[in-house]
Amino acid sequence: MTAIAPFLAWLALALFDATQTVVSMHAMGMQHDWWTLFFVIVASWGVWAAATPVALALLRRFPLPSRVAGNWAVHFCACLAIGAAWTCWAATLEHALNPFAYAKGPEPFLPLWKSKFIGNLVGDVILYGAIAALSVTFATRKRLSQQRELLAQAQLAALRLQLEPHFIFNALNAVTGLIREKKDNEAIATIAALGDLLRRVTDRSERQLVPLESEAEFLRKYLEIQQVRFGERLHWQLDIPADVAGAQVPDLVLQPLVENAIKHGIAKRAKGGTLHITAARAGDTLTLSVANDGPALAAELRDGVGLSNTRQRLQALYGDRQSLALLDTAQGVQAMLILPYREQ
Repeated sequence: MTAIAPFLAWLALALFDATQTVVSMHAMGMQHDWWTLFFVIVASWGVWAAATPVALALLRRFPLPSRVAGNWAVHFCACLAIGAAWTCWAATLEHALNPFAYAKGPEPFLPLWKSKFIGNLVGDVILYGAIAALSVTFATRKRLSQQRELLAQAQLAALRLQLEPHFIFNALNAVTGLIREKKDNEAIATIAALGDLLRRVTDRSERQLVPLESEAEFLRKYLEIQQVRFGERLHWQLDIPADVAGAQVPDLVLQPLVENAIKHGIAKRAKGGTLHITAARAGDTLTLSVANDGPALAAELRDGVGLSNTRQRLQALYGDRQSLALLDTAQGVQAMLILPYREQ
């Protein structure tokens, strides 16, 4: 909650209260000093606007709801104090300016303050309760947001740890094969690509989102290394249009989908297959697709660690504004990821 938000909320309430009071009294044929009355009503709400930061500070120090009776006592006293200050200020304005234009002048201050204080007790409790309720709501939302961020970071760390061991093992085996075949240039290029890849994977920054073009570059290096392993059995196409290259996507979000497509699709076919990775924007939605021409999905499909982590991470980052589905198509299997479209 920004510092100016409570002030604007009280100003809106003050203007509504003043307008409603003046209009209704005027409609009933009463004769008052309307502009003065409007000013007095609006100005009287200034006490609640000024007291709100104090109430919020008390709510942070003595949170509600609570099983500690002392917390409730503190807020009860604070509510009475604010109510007393509010009615004192309102009575002062009314006594000084006589907005109701009484011929004999305004009521004496003390009786006026007392009647206002008693008459507004219930309203004071409701207003203070509203401040407390909104404070708890915003605090809860902030806490949930922090928890989602921590979960997303944990899932990203899990994806990184999952990628490193088996992928490095396979890549080094491929390099060994190149060396035995005396393909030194290819071996050096593969080691260099592997180094670039691991530099990205072991990046310890806490960034969650990266440009799609950065994700595509990572996949390109990943697939080049896989190409060394599979040779002519692996064909791939990376189709990322320039107009979506700057879209923000979760770091390493596509790698588990590509890995699954290779492992469960292309690797299971003697002649290999083709992998097609695409991206497209439709309004505020970004669709990422990883398709392969491998065998159909198993009847009882279960997510592996990579897919499970990816789903949980997407849920933590976007809630219900995302989806990840594995689909059988006429050409093979497609993983379709739908995200909100964002640019940095």
